[in-house]
Amino acid sequence: MSEYLLEVKNLGKRFPIKGGLFGREVGAVNAVNNVSFKIKRGETLGLVGESGCGKTTLGRSILRLIEPTSGEIIFNGQNILNYSADEMRAIRRKMQIIFQDPYASLNPRMTIGDILSEPMEIHQLHTNKDERRKRLLELLNQVQLPQDALNKYPHEFSGGQRQRICIARALAVEPEFIVCDEPVSALDVSVQAQVVNLLMDLQKELKLTYLFIAHDLKVVEYISNRVAVMYLGNMVEVAKSSELYGGAKHPYTKALFSAIPHPNPDGKHDRILLEGDIPSPMNPPTGCHFHPRCWNCKDECRSSFPPVTDKSETHQYRCFNPIQ
Repeated sequence: MSEYLLEVKNLGKRFPIKGGLFGREVGAVNAVNNVSFKIKRGETLGLVGESGCGKTTLGRSILRLIEPTSGEIIFNGQNILNYSADEMRAIRRKMQIIFQDPYASLNPRMTIGDILSEPMEIHQLHTNKDERRKRLLELLNQVQLPQDALNKYPHEFSGGQRQRICIARALAVEPEFIVCDEPVSALDVSVQAQVVNLLMDLQKELKLTYLFIAHDLKVVEYISNRVAVMYLGNMVEVAKSSELYGGAKHPYTKALFSAIPHPNPDGKHDRILLEGDIPSPMNPPTGCHFHPRCWNCKDECRSSFPPVTDKSETHQYRCFNPIQ
């Protein structure tokens, strides 16, 4: 058995743009562009980047909720990109997702018991009525919700409690891998810590593997073993959390991390303000996509796309002129 549960190789997702009277293709958005990375069993890979950089598209493409355009997705040693719909149904029991908005991702007309039972029915788990109820109570206990929640509806719960229900729904089919798509961004700060700690406790207890997508860089640092940084559909840097936060090599990563709030606002902190706007993914710049906003740019950055450079076995980046 490989130490890597998931291997993504040159994954791409291209969205065609159609227009005109006959709906012809007039352009395309390369939301994910030749992205490659690996996730070990039991670890958390954090995924960060500005809004619109392709994080959510990447997460959903891995689960084939969005069909990728190219590449390979190796899960448990099998390339699931070639699987049929029936074959994917069995695989999806092992690959789940927690959505960003706990208010929109729960059916308001279903009780919590029905919401948690639905994935079990689809995958024909715990078909005995007593076994199923026992499993439902176990799920509520795992996410720290009372037993009487089974007969209630989503509107009777707070945002944090709803997200716990979403976590319980993902756990209902006993997955190995979960895509956490900004699971705490819609919650109050006081509740975010509770949900993050719950996810970490569940990971240890159930030996789960996470792809944790988020905007909050401090949350990502806290929960992640390794962190990947995306910019305009490309993976620009990947490293261990401690190594990346302490010694980022890509200028974009450095600028992104300089925005992290500090406990002492009066102290001297190097805040890097990027000039200009994010380029359009319909018409990205030539060479390195970050070069129009980069203060460390060289001539070759404008003409050539940088290859992956290995600083170490666990730290890779795409940059001709890395931060020293």
